[in-house]
Amino acid sequence: MRKIVIDTETTGLHANRGDRIIELAAIEIVDLEITQNRIHRFFNPEREIAPEATFLHGLTSYQLRDAIRFPAFAHGFAEYIRGAELIIHNAPFDVEFLNAEFENAGLASVETYCHKITDTLAMAKRQKPGTKNALAALCERFDIEYEERTSKGAMLDAELLAEVYLKLVEHEDKLGLFNQ
Repeated sequence: MRKIVIDTETTGLHANRGDRIIELAAIEIVDLEITQNRIHRFFNPEREIAPEATFLHGLTSYQLRDAIRFPAFAHGFAEYIRGAELIIHNAPFDVEFLNAEFENAGLASVETYCHKITDTLAMAKRQKPGTKNALAALCERFDIEYEERTSKGAMLDAELLAEVYLKLVEHEDKLGLFNQ
C-alpha cells in the first residue's frame, strides 16, 4: 500500500474562518520504505498570516506574495494522493484545511481521493496513553534526530513524521496492533 506523509503550515488555526494553507509537504512511503517521491510547495494565501502563526513557522504574507495559489495546485495534488493512505499527525486539523482548499478549487473532499487517513497522534496516544505525543516528543521517544528543527517547516516535519510513523508501525506490530 502506498502511503503519503503530509504536513501543512497555515495562516492560522481556523479553516472554517478562512485561514489557508501556506505550505504543504508530502513524502511517499512504499512497502514501509521512504521514497524520494516528494512534494513541497508554498502558497499565496491571499490573506494576512496571523502573527502567532508567523511566530511558529516564520512565514509572512510578503514572502509568499509571488507563490502559486492552492487552487492551481489542488488538481495535481488530488492525483498524487489518489488511492494512497494519508499519514498525518493530528489529522483532523490538516484534513479540515485540505478539504477547505479542495472545496475552494472545486474538488471533492480529500477522503474521496485517498484510500484511508491515519492519524499518528491517535496511534501514539493508543500506544502510550497519558504521555507527550507532540512530534518533538515522539522524535525523542524513538531516538530520531531533530536538532535541525529550530522552527516549524512542513518538509522537515514531514520527514520527521515519516520516520516516526515507521517507528509507530514497528511498535504496533510488536504489540500485535498493526493492520496493514
